[in-house]
Amino acid sequence: MTQDAQTTFTEGLVLQPDDGPSFWQPEPANGHVVVKLTPEVWDGPFSMGLQMVAPNSYIRQHSHDPHREVVFVWGGQGTVVVDGVEHPMVPGTVIALPPHVEHLFRNDSDTDDLKLVWILCPGGLEDFFEGIGKPRKPGEPCPANFPRPDNVLEIEANTVIKNRDADKQ
Repeated sequence: MTQDAQTTFTEGLVLQPDDGPSFWQPEPANGHVVVKLTPEVWDGPFSMGLQMVAPNSYIRQHSHDPHREVVFVWGGQGTVVVDGVEHPMVPGTVIALPPHVEHLFRNDSDTDDLKLVWILCPGGLEDFFEGIGKPRKPGEPCPANFPRPDNVLEIEANTVIKNRDADKQ
């Protein structure tokens, strides 16, 4: 359901685990994303979703300009690197990232997904995930790992990702 910018939602919204667009993610994160809240389904000031990072995989170092991001770990374990400093991630860990702060998420497990809730204000992370991913249907088997699209730098430039090392890609 698409809404114009003037729409104010007045009813509660309940989303079940498989509700929302979902995308398989390319290397090096692998896994998948389920997008939950966007301007198309509500009028809040942020977007929100779930991300599962495959075992021994990671989300590359990046930052968001001028976005603020909050990440909540709800399953698995790993390491977050914030401005070059490593911190453990276990269920219950909250990571608050102001604009321009470099960060990387790494799944240190050989067997379990790292399960994250992400909130980005203002929204837009969903556009990046759609741009680099492949559509996913709930319950379908995980595809073989696949590379990032050739135009990943263009996708980053047109969405919310600032990759400090973009010229080295």
